[in-house]
Amino acid sequence: MKTRILITAFSCMVLAKASFAQERISKEVATALELASAKQIKADITYLADDKLLGRKPGTPGYKMAVDYVIEELKKNGVKPAGENGTWLQTILMRSATIEPDFTASLYSSTSNENLAEEHGITLSPNPVASQASVDAAVVFVGYGITAPTKNYDDYKDLNVKGKIVLVLRGAPESFSSSEASASMNIATIQKNALQHGAIGVIMASAVDRQRNVPAGAINRPSIAVMTPKGELVVSSGFSSKDLKIAGTLGFNAVKKIFNSAEKDISTITEKLKKGETQSFATNYKIKASYKTSHNDFITYNVAGKIEGSDPKLKKEYVVHSAHLDHLGISKPIEGDSIYNGAHDNASGVASLLQITKIYSGLKAKPKRSVLILMVTGEEMGLLGSSYFALKPTVNINQIVANVNTDMPTIIAPLLSITALGAEHSTLINPVNEAASYMGLTVEPDPEPNENRFVRSDQYSFIKEGIPALHVKYGNKTADGKNNLDVFVKEWRAKYYHKPQDDINGIFDFDAGRKYAQLNFLIGYLVANDIERPHWNPGDIFEKKK
Repeated sequence: MKTRILITAFSCMVLAKASFAQERISKEVATALELASAKQIKADITYLADDKLLGRKPGTPGYKMAVDYVIEELKKNGVKPAGENGTWLQTILMRSATIEPDFTASLYSSTSNENLAEEHGITLSPNPVASQASVDAAVVFVGYGITAPTKNYDDYKDLNVKGKIVLVLRGAPESFSSSEASASMNIATIQKNALQHGAIGVIMASAVDRQRNVPAGAINRPSIAVMTPKGELVVSSGFSSKDLKIAGTLGFNAVKKIFNSAEKDISTITEKLKKGETQSFATNYKIKASYKTSHNDFITYNVAGKIEGSDPKLKKEYVVHSAHLDHLGISKPIEGDSIYNGAHDNASGVASLLQITKIYSGLKAKPKRSVLILMVTGEEMGLLGSSYFALKPTVNINQIVANVNTDMPTIIAPLLSITALGAEHSTLINPVNEAASYMGLTVEPDPEPNENRFVRSDQYSFIKEGIPALHVKYGNKTADGKNNLDVFVKEWRAKYYHKPQDDINGIFDFDAGRKYAQLNFLIGYLVANDIERPHWNPGDIFEKKK
């Protein structure tokens, strides 16, 4: 009897949610949803992933072809330009920085001196600002390098790192949620926290033998930064501030030498850190390094369009739908193919945004708030285009109320359930649940929390600026009831992800792509039409303090 009562109560709750969704979604919206086209999604992906675009690498003619294509499609769907000076574009100056091979680096103490430049014992991140830099400073181990007041955790507590180089293990305590851990492990976050505590350098420690083994020549791998026309650093994925003197990774043997000198065991330290026990300590070592960085600048673009809201006041606020337009360009050949077309990653996401604008073209009654359609550059280079937009938006940053990001929906199977990365941290979970209920979809926890997907795409750029954001991915539900879609996704990823094989000839379910676009439209539409502005949950780790 109790079981029947519980089932009945649950059924009533589901029906109530579905009924509420029906009330908030008018017949006009329901009709407009039908404008979304699987055929057009296929056509958009086919063009954007064509070999003639050469992998859409920022700064290349192929990327500019992609820019021109999406602008024409936005125009067809009645979207208005929302870039700089009345255009569709936000122009971005990027800089490719490369460490010159003749750098010097040593780890030394009063009793020993090790040349880190030999056998790739250290990997240095190129300095996007200074063409020449040197450092000679003490090394302090700071555990995970995390300061999280909401979690009552601080690796820097009672530690003096002013003018020193901090050595950091990549990770987070097991008590942190997957989203909290992902954000805490972000390199830019680690570097920013170190600088706030007075450090001048951040070196990531390899704590397991042969972990992240550095192949010959990896020290010369370029990193990309966004600069102002005056040469000032705006954002970089590997070197976050002009005040940073050195950044990079230290090999296991050198890390072990530092720990042994302090009579510390790496395995023991690692286990205690996982349990939330801070393990920071000063070392007997210093790092002395001198290096040169060469710079090469190029221009690339974000594309921004808007659908103006209907409310005289709220139309000044924006819900941002984003997707990255770039991919990897031409790179190492695999099975005889060197063009990394990026059909799923992220031509499919861009095609989804275009379908959102198609749905809006069928609405005479627009939502109260305006909707901003944003195709960003440089995601594959470290979320650079979205970071630049979030820092220097073409609209008032205080008027951006939410971001709904679309990155590689992985439309390879019927869409039966979703996971909304990050939505649990804010009131955005409500429109997610409402839209999913209307679409007949279930909402699940992230089936792959260890993938750190929450901070690996463009929604995180908005989150860092205090804007509630989310990223909708597939859930695990399957038609056969086994609910193990993640197994298929992992197999697909091994063959296609970030490889030339990710082209239009791969696995696609375009009807699922249509359904995905409809869902994301509904989430954004509900936010845009709600009088109440989305907000973070009280005390949430991502709540930006005023």
